[in-house]
Amino acid sequence: MKKIASVFLLVATMTTANAQKGIKLTSPNGDMTTEIKLTDKIYYSVLCKNDTLLRDNSLRLELDNRVLGDRPKLIGKKEQQIKEQLKPIVPLKFSTIDNVYNQLVLRFKDQYAVEFRAYDDGIAYRIMTDIRDSINVVSEEMNINFTSENLLHVQQPGGFKTAYEEIYTHINSTEWKPNGKMAVLPMLIDTKKPYKILVSESDLRDYPCMFVKGSGGNGITATFPKVPVRFGEDGDRSVKILAEADYIARTTGQRSFPWRYFVVSKQDTEILTNTMTYRLATKNALADASWIKPGQASWEWWNGAKPYGPDVDFVSGYNLDTYKYFIDFAHKFGMQYIIMDEGWAKSTRDPYTPNPDVDVHEIIKYGKERNVGVFLWLTWLTVEKNLGLFEHFASWGVKGVKIDFMDRSDQWMVNYYERIAKEAAKHNLLVDFHGSFKPAGLEYKYPNVISYEGVRGMEQMGGCYPDNSVYLPFIRNAVGPMDYTPGAMISMQPNVYRSERPNSASIGTRAYQMSLFVIFESGIQMLADNPTQYYRNEECTDFITNVPTTWDETIALNAKVGEYVIVAKRKGEKWYIGGMTNSEEDWRNFQQKLTFLTAGKTYKMTSFKDGINAVEQAMDYRKEVAEVTAHSSIEIKLAKSGGFAAVIEPLTE
Repeated sequence: MKKIASVFLLVATMTTANAQKGIKLTSPNGDMTTEIKLTDKIYYSVLCKNDTLLRDNSLRLELDNRVLGDRPKLIGKKEQQIKEQLKPIVPLKFSTIDNVYNQLVLRFKDQYAVEFRAYDDGIAYRIMTDIRDSINVVSEEMNINFTSENLLHVQQPGGFKTAYEEIYTHINSTEWKPNGKMAVLPMLIDTKKPYKILVSESDLRDYPCMFVKGSGGNGITATFPKVPVRFGEDGDRSVKILAEADYIARTTGQRSFPWRYFVVSKQDTEILTNTMTYRLATKNALADASWIKPGQASWEWWNGAKPYGPDVDFVSGYNLDTYKYFIDFAHKFGMQYIIMDEGWAKSTRDPYTPNPDVDVHEIIKYGKERNVGVFLWLTWLTVEKNLGLFEHFASWGVKGVKIDFMDRSDQWMVNYYERIAKEAAKHNLLVDFHGSFKPAGLEYKYPNVISYEGVRGMEQMGGCYPDNSVYLPFIRNAVGPMDYTPGAMISMQPNVYRSERPNSASIGTRAYQMSLFVIFESGIQMLADNPTQYYRNEECTDFITNVPTTWDETIALNAKVGEYVIVAKRKGEKWYIGGMTNSEEDWRNFQQKLTFLTAGKTYKMTSFKDGINAVEQAMDYRKEVAEVTAHSSIEIKLAKSGGFAAVIEPLTE
C-alpha cells in the first residue's frame, strides 16, 4: 500500500492538464503511442508508427457507491522514463531482460488514478485507488474498438467454469455478437495489416480473471465472474457454486488493479520473444529462491504406468516396482523429477495416507538416492481442506505438488492460487497448477509456481493436433509457462490417428514432438510417454532429455501465426533450434542462416528432421550430424504436421 499512496502524493503536486486537448504517451523508440482523451469517460487509443490500431477504448471501475472514470476530473499527472534490468528466477526466454518504458500517471478526483506505460512493443494500463475502506467492485469496463474488421484468435468456453482447454476459434470482429460465446485471455488480434496484437493481463491479485465478449459494434468488452458466496458438494475434486454476490470483487480500497496490456508486433516473430507479463508482474517476494530448480519430469498418467519388455519382470501399474522403474529411467537420462499422478494416495480426499501398493515413502527415499525428486498430484479441494499437508509433504521429502481441477477464475479462486503458492514456498515446494487459468504474474511473485496447464495439451489425445497447437507460441505460451506434456514416441498423421492408453499416440511427426521441447516453455517439462518407448528410441530420448527448461537467449527465426514457428534458443554456449508447422502443406522449405552463432567458431550440429515418408508415415525421421559456422545456411524442411529439432554445440579447439 505504501507504493500506491506515494504515487498519489507524488502526482498531487503536478499541474493540471487540459483534458480536452488530449494527452499523449510515446514509447522510448517512438513506435508505440497511446492517445488519451478525458471527456465523459477515460478514452485511449493505441497507435503504432502513426497507424491507429485501436480507437477510443474506454475504461471505468464501477463500485457499489460510485463509478471511477465517469466525467473524470484530472487533478495531477506525472511522466517519467524507467530503465531497469530484470533477472528472472526461472528464465523461460532470457536470463536478463531490459525493462524500459515511458510512464504516465494520471490522478483524478475521487481518490483514483490510472497509470499508462508505453513500451517499444506495446501499451499497458492499470487503475489504482486510494480509498481508505474496503470496496465492492461491481464491474470493470474495458471496451476495445477496432478501426476495421479484425480477425480474432480466441478460446471460447461455454461459461466461467473452464480449464482454458478449448480449441482456438477464429472470429471476424464484426461478426462477434454480444450474445455469442465469451472468450478467455490471452487473445490474439490480427489487424489484417502488418500488425498483430496480443491482449492479456498481469499482476492479477485479489481480483477475478478477465474474460471478453463481442460488443456488437466491431469491438470487444470485458466481463468477469462474480464472487461466489455459497458452495455445495460436488464430488471429490470440486464444489458447486450455489449463490453469487452482485459484485466481482470485495477488496481493499488502497491498491493497484491488474494490468491490461497490448503487445503489438510488426512481424509475427516479435510475439514469440515478448516478456510483457513478467515486466508488469510484482517482483519476486521470496527472500531465498535458490532452492527452486526447474527441470524435466517423467510422468506416468498419459501412458497408463505400463512399461513392458524383457527388463520389466514385475506386473506394471500404479505400484512400487513401476515407480522405481520410472525413477531409474529418470536417473539414467539425468531428469530431475517424476510425477506421481492420481493413485498414489489411498483416497483422493486423504493426502496423508498413501496407497499401500505404492509406498510413497520408499519411492521418495529411492528417488533421493538417485537424485530424482518426486511431485505428488492432488485435487485443489483436498489441498484446501488440508492446508497443513505442505509441512507434512516437506517432512516426507516431496519436491513439488501438481494441483488439479480448479476450473474457475473468480476472485476466491485467484486468491486460492496465491495462498497455495505462498504456503508451498514456506516449505520449499514447487507448484504445477493443472485444470488452471492462464499465467498472469503470480509465477514471478512466487517463482515456485513453476508452470500452469491452462492449455489444450497432449492429454487431450486426438483433440490435441498441430493445426491448433501451432497457435500456442503466439498466444498461450506467449504469456507464461505452459505444461503441455509433450514427448510422444508413437506419431501419426491426423487422417490415420488412433490412440488409447497404455499405447498412447500423438498427432504430428516424430520430429514435431521433439521440436516441442525447444519451442514450448515450462519450468517443469514433462516426458509424457512410457519409459519403454524412450528406451526403444534412445537417440531421440538423448536429445530430448538434454534440452534445457530455462534459457539465456531466445531468437525467433521465422514465424507465421497459425502456420509455422522456427526459433533458436541459447543455454550457455549451446544453441537449440525448434521448428513446427500445421497440416496445410505437404512440405514447407526454409533456408536458415546461422548468423546468431559466434563468428570464428566451428560448431557441431545434430539435427532431427522429418523423413522422406513423414507426410504419410509420421514416425519417419532422419538424424544428421554436420559442422556449421556463423556463415552456414541450413535447410529446414517441415512435413505436414511436422517439425525440426537440432542442437548446435561448439567443437573443442
